[in-house]
Amino acid sequence: MIYTCYEMIQDCRAGKPAGWRYFVTEYVPVMRRLLEHYFPERASDRDLLERVLAALYRPESSLFASLEPAPERAFVAELRQHLLAAVEADRASAAPEIELDLETLASALEPLTLVEKQAVWTETMRYGAPDAARILHIDARTVEKNRGRAAELVRGKLDTWRQSLLADNGAALGRAAAASRTAACCPAKTFFNAMDGRLTWRDRENMEAHAAACPHCVDHYCRLLEVADLLRTAQPLSPEAAQPYWRRLGLETPKVSVWKKMFAP
Repeated sequence: MIYTCYEMIQDCRAGKPAGWRYFVTEYVPVMRRLLEHYFPERASDRDLLERVLAALYRPESSLFASLEPAPERAFVAELRQHLLAAVEADRASAAPEIELDLETLASALEPLTLVEKQAVWTETMRYGAPDAARILHIDARTVEKNRGRAAELVRGKLDTWRQSLLADNGAALGRAAAASRTAACCPAKTFFNAMDGRLTWRDRENMEAHAAACPHCVDHYCRLLEVADLLRTAQPLSPEAAQPYWRRLGLETPKVSVWKKMFAP
């Protein structure tokens, strides 16, 4: 019997240990990689992930309280947002030396296409050209070319500039983009259909026309592509590796028969 993400969300919302054990086993590896990528300076804080898990486990946490059952990629996209917010709440990151607001960046990038803007936006997400190319399924040279053009456009809007400007402002830009959603914005399902090749030519054209002019949708689409890339290579924790996290949440170690059910090939 397959235990699905839909069932896990329902069980976690109901406070059932089976749901939380599965959550730890399947998604702590994804959370680890996100933490290492976005907060490398805090990688030595061995207790950070456990503190974040404990925050997510509290009844007042909005991750499961407000989230309806959803497919895995959509769930992990929400988890990503809650994870980054929880780390910031644990200890706020330093403000960038040179600030770049979303309106200025959007104005500078207005001449670019959706794909060109995605190549630039993944720079705000701290991905180098090779990783961005893999996430976006384009050539790394194309990413570098688009980022070079964008750098010139952004320079023309600012009095001061530095090479790391987009990455330095990435967290603030991401929060601003996420908060800029309108009723016309594309739902996650539209982007997933585009990623899976299930949009008609006309629907894809309409999606790209809107998203190319919408910072929220550029950010949202990039986040979903990032999540899909993470899930392709993520490996579940073994029962032994999961136990410390289960203990931190006050979960009892399951019986052997349950382990076999959860981890059977």
